[in-house]
Amino acid sequence: MQDLIKAAMVARKKSHAPYSKFYVGAAMRDEQGRIHGGANMENAAYPQGWCAECSAISHLVMAGGTQIKEVAVLGNGDALCTPCGGCRQKIREFAKGDVKIHCCTEAGDLIQTFTLEQLLPASFGPENLQ
Repeated sequence: MQDLIKAAMVARKKSHAPYSKFYVGAAMRDEQGRIHGGANMENAAYPQGWCAECSAISHLVMAGGTQIKEVAVLGNGDALCTPCGGCRQKIREFAKGDVKIHCCTEAGDLIQTFTLEQLLPASFGPENLQ
C-alpha cells in the first residue's frame, strides 16, 4: 500500500488547482500490479476541470489496464478526502465492490480504508447492462 500512497503524493504535486487551492492526488493499481497516478486539474470554466481519480483511470486505461485493484487518494492537510460521487461511479466501471480505497493525509498517513461498496452501496455497474 505504501507504494500506492507515494504515487498519489507524487501525483498531487502535479495538480493544477489555482482557484480552489485544493490539491488532490490519486493512484490506482491495475490487474498487472502497475500503479497509475493522477492529479486534479481545474479550469477557469469550473465544470470543465477533472478529478485526480479520473486522471488516474485515464492513465490506467491508456497503459492497457482493465481493472482497478486498489486505490489511494489524498488531498490537503489532515482532512479525510474520499472520491466524489462521480468518481466513485467512474471507479466502479473498472472495479468490484471489494476494492480498497485508502484515504490519506497530505503527508501520506493513512486515515481510513473503505471498500468501494461502502462508498457506493448497491451500485450500478457494467453487469447491470448485460
